[in-house]
Amino acid sequence: MKKNQKGFSLIELLIVVAIILIIAAIAIPNLLRAQMAAHESSAVGTVRTIVTSEVTYQSTWNSGYALLLANLGGVAPCGPATAAAACLIDNVIATGGPKSGYLIAAIGANTVNGITNTFGVSAYPVTPGSTGTRTFCSDESGVLRFDQTGTAMAAPTDRGCQAFPSLQ
Repeated sequence: MKKNQKGFSLIELLIVVAIILIIAAIAIPNLLRAQMAAHESSAVGTVRTIVTSEVTYQSTWNSGYALLLANLGGVAPCGPATAAAACLIDNVIATGGPKSGYLIAAIGANTVNGITNTFGVSAYPVTPGSTGTRTFCSDESGVLRFDQTGTAMAAPTDRGCQAFPSLQ
């Protein structure tokens, strides 16, 4: 074997690969946690957007809050807004997602004389522990709440949401 031979030995290459694997083992869990935090932030923003849209819906049409999440959206491009297609939120949200690893649910309730008096909205992870760890919800009070288990609510009602601790 010549002394002036160029290149790397097998041992040198294995050491470099081992160092890269060690760095990856340290960095990847932190990146996954950062991604989960970003998904949760997006879910919180979506719940706040829906609450704001519900208030706008209520003040625009004299029928109270929207009965269905789809009533807050509309087919793109949004044309003239109606009570059935208010064009207040994006269609990805209006169809329930998934948006940034979270599914969205909202429903109006307590309809009396054609006026829907309450609503509930929730955002829960598509895969708890992977796309997010908490479920977020709110109601007509506008208070954002969370459930640490990350499971879907049976129905996003205001009473169900009020059982959870406040995020604010």
